[in-house]
Amino acid sequence: MHGEVQKNLDYVKKVLTDVRKYVNAVSVLNYDQETICPPKAMEEQGEVMTFLENQAFKLKKDPAFLEAAEYVYAHKEELEEFDRVLAESLHRDYLKTKNLTPEKQEEISTAQNKAFVSWIRAKEQSDYSMYKEDLRRVRDLSLEEVSLREEALPVPYDNMLDDYGRGIHTKELDACFERCKERLIPLLKKIQASPVQIRRDFLHRKVTDEQQKQMADYIMQVIRYDLERGAIALTEHPFTSELGRDNIRITTHYHPDAFASSMYSVIHEGGHALFDQLQPRENYDHFIEGEKSMGMHESVSRFYENRIGRSREFVHLIYPKTCEIFPQVMQEVSEEELYRALNIVEPTMIRTEADEFTYTFHVIIRYEIEKAMMEGTVTMEELPELWNRKYEEYLGIRPQNDREGILQDVHWTFGFGYFPCYAMGNMYNAMYYNRMKEEIDLPALVAAGDFETINGWMAENVFKKADRLTVAEWIRDITGRDFTPDDYLDYLEEKYSVIYEL
Repeated sequence: MHGEVQKNLDYVKKVLTDVRKYVNAVSVLNYDQETICPPKAMEEQGEVMTFLENQAFKLKKDPAFLEAAEYVYAHKEELEEFDRVLAESLHRDYLKTKNLTPEKQEEISTAQNKAFVSWIRAKEQSDYSMYKEDLRRVRDLSLEEVSLREEALPVPYDNMLDDYGRGIHTKELDACFERCKERLIPLLKKIQASPVQIRRDFLHRKVTDEQQKQMADYIMQVIRYDLERGAIALTEHPFTSELGRDNIRITTHYHPDAFASSMYSVIHEGGHALFDQLQPRENYDHFIEGEKSMGMHESVSRFYENRIGRSREFVHLIYPKTCEIFPQVMQEVSEEELYRALNIVEPTMIRTEADEFTYTFHVIIRYEIEKAMMEGTVTMEELPELWNRKYEEYLGIRPQNDREGILQDVHWTFGFGYFPCYAMGNMYNAMYYNRMKEEIDLPALVAAGDFETINGWMAENVFKKADRLTVAEWIRDITGRDFTPDDYLDYLEEKYSVIYEL
């Protein structure tokens, strides 16, 4: 690398160091806003977050920074791999934001923060009308932002999907989800017609917050989530936040009559956290820690939550501790009964509480509604009824109010395109699970609680290159095969045919 390239690269990294400080501050405030921030302080805190986000945006819009970043991109072949990934990422950002002014960016951030606050209030009151106009504003600004991009994809919604997973667009998702519906709808009907009855009464026995905290602490210890580099707090909608290199925090939610809910939100969010805690340290040094797609991320969280967390071996591992912490729940409940109850197939309204089998339908519903919103084939006024109708069509149930219907998820307050990542994540991890079991005895390792070996395999094969590859390249690198939903669909069919004796 000749001197001029190094000089520009050093300048780019100097500016990105300052950008990171603003971004980290916003992340801390956002974590606070979604956990312990007083309700009356939320709007003011949102304004502070918007200000800080805009300061970071201005640094990256500075002509000197843009010139240096584009110079480095023009000489990317001289760079080593991590810096080349950074140069390409900055160039993609440049094309996206070239025509986006700081004023417009501030307008978007303000609208999103306002929508978040109104969503919380609307959900509390179960009143979509309190949120509708802010949602409309976020939708309109999302479409406007896409229209300003230098090299926008022809389909507006594809740009939003691409932000969460490069190369994953409506054409691919339409085909994938049609395949899912073809195989899962008939299978769901067979399951529902099965005479097998699974005991579930104990799932809703009363527990205390302290008991749930003890279980959360135990789960984090089991999966080796590093609390010296992380923390856990309570929130309305569980999430994981990467606040810095050694600051990966998770959240959960305690329900007094659903002890398993927090257990599995901790495993899910703990999976996200492990991905960030165990990624290469070089990612931070080269400012590419945010390059992994959300489909990759959701594949990992749902791998720990479902492929491990709902397996017979994991239930065997945690059964004694579950009995110890929740004696009033587990009285006269066998290990087999716990396993079956944790894998029951029962359509429910709430996505985050959905069983492993029906979860994909929740995602398909949101994807189809998002797509209709972006295409303008549904109005904001029609959304609740469309939502309810799709739940009736796919799952045979109908929300009784806005809280358990259109208002249940926070995602749309910040934009669109995320939801498909959850379903795609299930399909990615089914593929690398099949690769993984060729190299290590995963069931035996889970039963023994050997997460050092499990996490080590994940770090080397799944986490290591995630920030440097597109989704398609990444899954091919892990498995040696191109993406297919069939591994996941085969897994569901095999597992639930046994449980329901089909």
